[in-house]
Amino acid sequence: MPRPSAFRVVMASLTTMLAGVFSLQAQALELDDWSSVEAKARGQTVYFNAWGGDSRINGYIDWVAQQVQSRHDIELVHVKLGDTAEAVSRIVAEKSAGNLERGAIDLIWINGENFAALKEAGLLHGPWAEQLPNFSLTAPEANPEVRSDFTLPVEGLEAPWGKAQITFYYDSARVETPPRSMQALLDWARNHPGRFTYPLIPDFLGSTFLKQALLSLAENRGPLYGPVSEADFASITAPLWDYLDALHPHLWRGGRSFPNSSARLRQLMGDGELSLAFTFTPSEPAASVANYQLPPTTRSYMFDDGTLGNVHFLAIPFNARHKAGALVVANFLLSPQAQARKQDITVWGDATVLAMEALTDRQRQAFESLPENPATLAPEALGRTLPEPHPSWMERLEQAWLERYGAR
Repeated sequence: MPRPSAFRVVMASLTTMLAGVFSLQAQALELDDWSSVEAKARGQTVYFNAWGGDSRINGYIDWVAQQVQSRHDIELVHVKLGDTAEAVSRIVAEKSAGNLERGAIDLIWINGENFAALKEAGLLHGPWAEQLPNFSLTAPEANPEVRSDFTLPVEGLEAPWGKAQITFYYDSARVETPPRSMQALLDWARNHPGRFTYPLIPDFLGSTFLKQALLSLAENRGPLYGPVSEADFASITAPLWDYLDALHPHLWRGGRSFPNSSARLRQLMGDGELSLAFTFTPSEPAASVANYQLPPTTRSYMFDDGTLGNVHFLAIPFNARHKAGALVVANFLLSPQAQARKQDITVWGDATVLAMEALTDRQRQAFESLPENPATLAPEALGRTLPEPHPSWMERLEQAWLERYGAR
């Protein structure tokens, strides 16, 4: 998943950059005449900036490139990022240099804090997303999460691409009854020392675990859905620090060190060092079983009161040089064919944002015929989703965690 660290990298320099958004009309693109957009897109090269740290995701984007080339005569170039902050910083630098029309980035995979930073600075093109022909297949009235990113209204400035939600998984050969709440997890860890851990902060999955714990433990979640306030931070997070103080001595390596990534966490499960772990990609356990990275006895589940989840999105920078091509690519990525392939655990396994009730019988068949695995989570389990807190909470939580535990 794209690391949403750009917020802390660029916010200080963005406060003076609130003007200069170029509209679709200024680019002579009429979205109510989609054939004209497709015509303008032909022959364009679209530079798609997206995280490049997973071979399955990279392979999927390669397939997309083949499809848009043959269907629309568009060359899609995957600019592989180690951190989305790299792309966000480039957009900021181009704005500062006066590059308002010939940006190097045409399409960008962003999430949460990145979107908040770029939206506040007026560095996104749009609105355009809800005018894509395939957007209606998300059934937005019934699925409002496709219109909100970390509590912030999307307002047509980015298009939904996939879903993520914290999913726990365990080795059923070692664990008979997995814990189904944060308190139960603490009790389980006490009884099974060294068999659970979470990634080192500020790894995205590790920080997501902090938010999950905070949402589960907070007596009042209301303040979490607005900008973080120092006046409230200490009292709201006190239960979290008490919980982690109690949990850490029972973690892998006694909580003295942590795996540095989600991939390392999965490896520890595969090697048998852990019996219980979690991911932000619900299909990851099944895909990892299929790839022989996890044992076939792996099973997935959610907490009974729900787990943190969100939608990840695609955006077009304000100065993208090939907007027509970016629009056509974004629309293809929302097509049933592309979404079904993306959800295939043998390809990527990223959950679709399309609503099955909005599809035809033939379109639904593409999803119903996807390969299954005993580690696959039941679709109805994904309904118990806790919405993301305001993006400002992640940075503050990471800072407080590092101050409290980072020097160990």
